[in-house]
Amino acid sequence: MDIKIRGIHKAFGSFPALGGVDLDIASGELVALLGPSGSGKTTLLRVIAGLEFPDRGAIVFGEEDMAGRPIRERRVGFVFQHYALFKHMTVLDNVAFGLRVRERRERPPEAIIRERARELIELVQLAGLEKRYPAQLSGGQRQRVALARALAIEPRVLLLDEPFGALDAKVRKDLRRWLRQLHDKTGVTTIFVTHDQEEALELADRVVVMNRGRIEQVGTTDEVYEQPATPFVFDFLGNTNVLPGEVRGREVYVDGQDTPIVTASLHGSGPVDVYVRPGDLRVTDAGAPGFDAVIRSTQRTGPILRCEAVTASGQAIEIEVPHLHYDTQTLRPQQHVRLRLNQFSVFPRQARSGDGTLPDVVPNAPAEYRKRSRSG
Repeated sequence: MDIKIRGIHKAFGSFPALGGVDLDIASGELVALLGPSGSGKTTLLRVIAGLEFPDRGAIVFGEEDMAGRPIRERRVGFVFQHYALFKHMTVLDNVAFGLRVRERRERPPEAIIRERARELIELVQLAGLEKRYPAQLSGGQRQRVALARALAIEPRVLLLDEPFGALDAKVRKDLRRWLRQLHDKTGVTTIFVTHDQEEALELADRVVVMNRGRIEQVGTTDEVYEQPATPFVFDFLGNTNVLPGEVRGREVYVDGQDTPIVTASLHGSGPVDVYVRPGDLRVTDAGAPGFDAVIRSTQRTGPILRCEAVTASGQAIEIEVPHLHYDTQTLRPQQHVRLRLNQFSVFPRQARSGDGTLPDVVPNAPAEYRKRSRSG
């Protein structure tokens, strides 16, 4: 089932939760709505489900506009963070519930309901636990029951709101892999909400990054990570160093250095911010394109050596390098180093508002500034 979302607005009192959201989701896609608390991702999910109604806009399933229709007419499966299982029902009865409460003319015979429930329990790898109650299950098992119950009604769309938020880290990781496999088997169009960047990047076909009720960027996991469209997207997807820079003609200079870090297809001149991830910084030779810094501290975490440093202008930065390439003698406190930028993004300085987001209109800010670049 493909979904088209057009111009969705939703406010709660004076708070604008969604401010004109447009989004296309292809049939069979697994899409993540990713963003911080208050970004509007859960509100959008609930509007798609029919648990909330938009103030204006359209939500089209296939060719049907569902914006004004109640949840029972949308045929969606919804999985909540805290399972919402019936404590007095067995696993089998929980899974069968959605079929048993259908109107009589749409309700299958009891034998078919039980058969369908058993098939789904096997699909979610809980065969043999049909007679257990939720209190007798682990958190991961309860969430699998919740997913089986959502699938029992043969939904056109499966919606998951922070489905692994209540689970510990290892169980979350195991269930993420399992959910991806389950989706590949069922092919149900699936939308899930998360604030966990790793979860979104690992699971989704495409990621929708949201901020303040609007969509900042939509793309594949590679696109949003490697080609962030705005400072907010870059900063939200992992640790980020933001260095003061300047464009002079076709050259980009960083941290007041005399050697450009890159010569690119940029036009004009003026102050910019250079965004670079800690893992994209490497030690290079003196005088090479890059910038100078002083190591303040180092810490080894498994195969990664993490360093805190300060640039010549006093900017604090983080560096992450493979421990095999740089031992603690090469990078040690008080050592002066020259750093090159493997990959980075350049944004106009005036693009940064109070929360680091890009405003709707950026004067004299050519689109080329926002391209992800590689230094030579």
